[in-house]
Amino acid sequence: MSILSYLHVVMTTRLAELRRDGERGDSPVPTAVIIFGLVFVAITVTGLALSKANDWMTNIPTHVNPK
Repeated sequence: MSILSYLHVVMTTRLAELRRDGERGDSPVPTAVIIFGLVFVAITVTGLALSKANDWMTNIPTHVNPK
C-alpha cells in the first residue's frame, strides 16, 4: 500500500469518526466571551482596590519629629 493510499484511508476514517460524534462540546466563542468578562471584572476590582489603597495611604498623617 503506498503512503498516499494509507494517508487517504486514515484521513477518511478520521473524518467519518468526527462526523459521527455529535456531542463535541460548546463553541469556543462563548468561552472566549466568558474569559473576557472575567478579565474585565478582575481589572475593575484591581483598579478599585488600588484606588482605595491610594486614598487610604494619602489620608495617613505624616510623621513630624518632636522638637
